[in-house]
Amino acid sequence: MTGPSRPDRPAEGDRPRGYARERGDRPGADRRGGDRFGGDRRGPRRPARPAVDLPRQVAYEAIAAVHRDDAYANLVLPAMLREAGLSGRDAAFATELTYGTLRHTGTLDAIVTDAAGRDVQRIDPPVRDALRLGAYQILHTRVPAHAAVSSTVDLVRSVGPGATGFANAVLREITSRDADAWVAKLAPAEETDPVGHLSLAYSHPQWIVRSFAEALGGDMGETARLLIEDNERPPVHLCARPGLVDPVALADEVGGAPGAFSPYAVYLPGGAPGDLRAVADGRAHVQDEGSQLVADALAAAPLDGPDGRWLDLCAGPGGKSGLLGALAATRGARLTAVEVAEHRARLVEQATRGLPVTVLHTDGRDVGSDPKLPEGHFDRVLVDAPCTGLGALRRRPEARWRRQPSDLPPLTRLQRELLTAALRAARPGGLVAYVTCSPHVVETHVTVTEAARRCGFAVDFVDARPMLPAGMPGLGDGPTVQLWPHRHGTDAMFLALLRRN
Repeated sequence: MTGPSRPDRPAEGDRPRGYARERGDRPGADRRGGDRFGGDRRGPRRPARPAVDLPRQVAYEAIAAVHRDDAYANLVLPAMLREAGLSGRDAAFATELTYGTLRHTGTLDAIVTDAAGRDVQRIDPPVRDALRLGAYQILHTRVPAHAAVSSTVDLVRSVGPGATGFANAVLREITSRDADAWVAKLAPAEETDPVGHLSLAYSHPQWIVRSFAEALGGDMGETARLLIEDNERPPVHLCARPGLVDPVALADEVGGAPGAFSPYAVYLPGGAPGDLRAVADGRAHVQDEGSQLVADALAAAPLDGPDGRWLDLCAGPGGKSGLLGALAATRGARLTAVEVAEHRARLVEQATRGLPVTVLHTDGRDVGSDPKLPEGHFDRVLVDAPCTGLGALRRRPEARWRRQPSDLPPLTRLQRELLTAALRAARPGGLVAYVTCSPHVVETHVTVTEAARRCGFAVDFVDARPMLPAGMPGLGDGPTVQLWPHRHGTDAMFLALLRRN
């Protein structure tokens, strides 16, 4: 088992830059090497070696913010990179260290516990985060072991000065084995405890491993392939908005490549997508290809009768509304986008500017009681329901450690209520797409079955597979569709199509 590698950086750890800090200052000495009360009493001094190089310092601060403040890496890290003035390879290195350490935290903690001879939770939190960062470099990057150890000890010296000897000993013990050897030592036997083995080998909580295995029909080999893919850096996908830009032309413009499945997808080779002109002027937006596919499936499904009133019942932050709004514009339809959170409603407004979209700041469950959400009115309805997000763990590395099984009951209750409201909002003969970014069967099949049973009127399941591009592999037996990172290169999006009778 090995983690994602990174491009080579010259002289890694040997001449770190930034965050300079003098060492050995004695009372009465200023930082220029002189005495406050007279001349230089020590003679010439060599320039002090900076304590921690800037990319590692930024990575450490982002990891610490995630664990200390419950921050989200995808929100705090870009701001930290800008503030530090990091770009190019240094920014990529800091990003790799941050996301890689967060993804592998569970396994790194088990290794640090063994190497330290004490439970990782008994280690001072700043030192603990520094050791995680150092262990990740040792086990999952091409950083030389001596550079990973020395740079991490420097980091510990700045955040927990009394623990430098302890950190040095722990890190040197970690260097005694590679990642596979540590897993072989610490993981339960695969034959007797397959879930426990996969959990430690691929750094996912056991309850998540178990839920993935259940959704994959108990196939532990395929479950392992999914976990491996979860630990890889996810690709960046653009959505070329139909009617506004051709995806092939967009791929040429941004130096990317057309997607494998979605007719609107463009794969980016890297860089900052927010800086692209096509994104800034609203011709495209960042959106996982799986999200494009499930939104497009609702628009592609055959429908009898009128087809001009579309509804997105949980619209924030606006990616699917942007695609549906662009599709609606090409077909003379209009989309109503509903979002209960005010700040997310503003994001939807920004994402759909210039499209035939009306944004409502209200609760999607108020269908029938809100005059702007009449019952039995809409031809196509999307429910992109709030969920655990287990299908996008590769994009949100800290989520796997924050989510708990206790999160499921309130979420599944909300999902049933929203899907029931969506079925009420659809006109007779209208279509409803229920979507989650989670493969957990309680959030997918159980929620859909229960909502259809309780809604109070007849509902038919529509086979969703023909609504996706021909030739897509691994779509199962229907009528629902589950996409997977390891099968399709997308987030693990679930789709059910229902028709109200």
